[in-house]
Amino acid sequence: MSASGIRSLQGVYAGHATNAEGATGCTVVVCPAGAVGGVDVRGSAPATRETDLLRPEQTVGVLHAVVLSGGSAYGLEASCGVANELERRGTGLDVGVGVVPIVSGACLFDLMCGSASARPNLAMGAEAVRDAFEHAAEPLPRGNVGAGTGCTVGKTAGPQLCCKSGLGEGVCEAGGLVCAAVAAVNAVGDVADPRTGTVLAGVRDASDPTRLAPGGSEELLLQMAAQMPLRRTNTTISCVVTNAKLTKAQACKVAQISADAYAHAIRPVHTTNDGDTVFVMATGEVEYPVDVVALAATRALEQAIVDAVQSAEGAYGFPAARDLA
Repeated sequence: MSASGIRSLQGVYAGHATNAEGATGCTVVVCPAGAVGGVDVRGSAPATRETDLLRPEQTVGVLHAVVLSGGSAYGLEASCGVANELERRGTGLDVGVGVVPIVSGACLFDLMCGSASARPNLAMGAEAVRDAFEHAAEPLPRGNVGAGTGCTVGKTAGPQLCCKSGLGEGVCEAGGLVCAAVAAVNAVGDVADPRTGTVLAGVRDASDPTRLAPGGSEELLLQMAAQMPLRRTNTTISCVVTNAKLTKAQACKVAQISADAYAHAIRPVHTTNDGDTVFVMATGEVEYPVDVVALAATRALEQAIVDAVQSAEGAYGFPAARDLA
């Protein structure tokens, strides 16, 4: 296939709907045949749909789509649009009188970019599904698209000194095992390269906004202590798709372990002002030990987080990593 990344996985489709003017959007990952799903929610301010359904003890064992959306809690409407479009295509759990698509999702807060009244809706959710199927043979666009359209990072000193972020993608292969990840990175903290420790994007220096602040967000938080101006305006949301065969319990474990990628690349992470969430979809084609799958998923997700800031372009008054001195 000419597509790479998540779109190269057999039976997996991914697409975006983007409102560039309003600075918001949504991204969908679809497995029409159904996947085994898992989830891990580490942040303290999540906006999610159908995460309880993915717990191992719940009886529904199939997941048809994961939706990553901007718009804060309002963006959950996009998941309904995804479900409606999948039903129209005949995709879903057969309930005797029709099909019910099983759609999980999570939202991030991007209302401070563009227009605060612009939010992903039913129409955008359906548009993202159509994009996924119509452009399946092409690489998935990254950066200021879909759920990454209004993303920013490094907000410990307030929005005036943050950096533009976006949506990124990463892939890790080991033998016949493939793990691919997409991540919309809208964190309180800074994003660093896990391999070198170099901070790529984050809070900028108040005395020279063309440069990153010395010491970064973590040092700034320690200095500011009780005066921390953080609000629930953040969150990193992601989806890992693997061709591995997993049970629901194993998929949840892979989500838990791969969430370490956030800690490897985002500083600080999982704060009370983030709604960090990781979804896993397993298509069941190859058998590998769970720990191997989890390691590959973690590496793919690390790449996706880094790619989110490296692919982003400066917009809405916020410079991107590529714009900094």
